[in-house]
Amino acid sequence: MKRHHNLYEKICSFENLLLAAGKAQRGKKLKTPVSDFNLGFEKEIFTLQAELQSHTYRVGHYKQFHIYDPKKRLISALPYRDRVAQHALCNVIEPIFDRVLIFDSYACRKSKGSHRAVSRFQVYCRKNKYALKCDVKNYFASIDHEILLGMIMDKIKDPEALWLIKLIIDSTPSPGIPIGNLASQIFANLYLNGLDHYLKENLKCRFYLRYMDDLIVFGNDKGQLNQARKRIADYLEKLKLQLHANKCQVYPTKNGVKFLGYKVYPSHKLVAKENVKRFKIRMRKYISLFQSNLMSIPKITCSIQSWLGYAVFANSFHLRRKLFSNILIKG
Repeated sequence: MKRHHNLYEKICSFENLLLAAGKAQRGKKLKTPVSDFNLGFEKEIFTLQAELQSHTYRVGHYKQFHIYDPKKRLISALPYRDRVAQHALCNVIEPIFDRVLIFDSYACRKSKGSHRAVSRFQVYCRKNKYALKCDVKNYFASIDHEILLGMIMDKIKDPEALWLIKLIIDSTPSPGIPIGNLASQIFANLYLNGLDHYLKENLKCRFYLRYMDDLIVFGNDKGQLNQARKRIADYLEKLKLQLHANKCQVYPTKNGVKFLGYKVYPSHKLVAKENVKRFKIRMRKYISLFQSNLMSIPKITCSIQSWLGYAVFANSFHLRRKLFSNILIKG
C-alpha cells in the first residue's frame, strides 16, 4: 500500500491557500466574516500560512445550530479562516483518499452526488428483486478518533500533515466528528471504506452502493441479504458503530424503495410523499411572510428553484403543475 509523504509544503503553499480561500467563499462573499477577511486578504493569508508552517495554528471555536433535513441534525460551523485552512488541507488529501474509495460510493465526491446515486440505485432495482437498506445509527457522532487516525495513517506518512489532521479531528471530543466540517466529509467517507471493500470483495456483493451512512445491497435471494445484514452489523461493531434497528430492512424493488428523498421503482422515480408535504408547509409559511412584508420574492424564488432542481429529477410533471397552480391561486 502506497503511503504519501512531503504533503505539508503543498498544503501551506501560498498558491494553495489562495485556492482554498476562493473555494471557502463561494456564494458567501457578502457575508461579514468573509468581507472582513477580504479587506486585509493578503495579510490574512500570510498570517494563516505562518501559523500553519510554525505549528502555532489552532482550530477556532465552533458555532453550533440545528437544521432539519428532515431529521434534526447538529451542525458545527467554524470561523471563516478555519474553513480556509480545511480547504487547503482537503485540496491535497482528498485525491489521495478518493482513489481508495469504491466506484459506488457517492456522497461528497466530484462527479458523483445524489442524482448519480439515485440513477445507479434504479439500475440495480431493475436487475434485482430485493434491496437491503441499512442506516448507521448516529454516524458522524459515533466515529472513533483513534480508529479514524489509524485509517488515515495507512495512507499518509507525512508527520506535519498528520499533525494538522489530528488537530482538526481532536477539535471536538471523541467519539464524533462535526457535521459541517469539510474535512469531516472526507473522513466519514473513508471510515466506512473498509466495509465497502469487504462487501464487494469478500462477500461478493456485486450490486452494492453507499451514500455516506446509507448502505444498500441488492440481490435476488432474501436469505442471502439477511445474512449480509448480520455481516455488516459484525463489521460495524469493530468500528464502534451500530445499525439503526428500525431502519435496516429488505424491500421488494418492484414496490419501490425510498432513497435520498425519492421513491425509486425499476421503471420510474417519484418524489417521496413526506418531501411534498414539507414543501407545501414551507410554501404556505413563505407566502404568509411575504404577505406580511417579512420575506422578499427573490428569497422565495431561490427556495422554489432549489426544490425544483430536486423534483425535476423524478417523474413529477403533474405534481409540479398541481403544486404551483395551487400556490398561484392561494397566493
